[in-house]
Amino acid sequence: MKWLAALCGLGATISAAAQVARLPEPRGVYRLTPGIYVEQGIGCAAPPNASIRRYDGQGISGAHSRACRVTVLSRRGNRYSVSQSCIDAGAGPAPRSSERQVVTVRDATTFTLRRGAAASTFRYCSIAQLPVDLREYAR
Repeated sequence: MKWLAALCGLGATISAAAQVARLPEPRGVYRLTPGIYVEQGIGCAAPPNASIRRYDGQGISGAHSRACRVTVLSRRGNRYSVSQSCIDAGAGPAPRSSERQVVTVRDATTFTLRRGAAASTFRYCSIAQLPVDLREYAR
């Protein structure tokens, strides 16, 4: 029985490693995995818009912003002080605005975003974990 439990544990370890191996390679300004991130403590299956961020290698956008681009002002280890500019609408014409942020990258699938005094930590959600309407946006 002990060997069966050990074998099952090994299978779970291999399965988890295989899932990690299928993630897109970290890239871009923050060396994060591109895709959808949700605020820590929120499930990936039905996140509210306010807790969703998308990293595309160029910047971190929200549900109501797009085409975000980062200018790194300074970097100390995994902590980036940046100016990020985004188009302030999910779709259609809108002005571009900029704000200063501090992004701390814990690993390729987790970051903390600080804007002013407020900070939130976000974690990566695989496409399979997301609701259908977010899956295309994640690609």
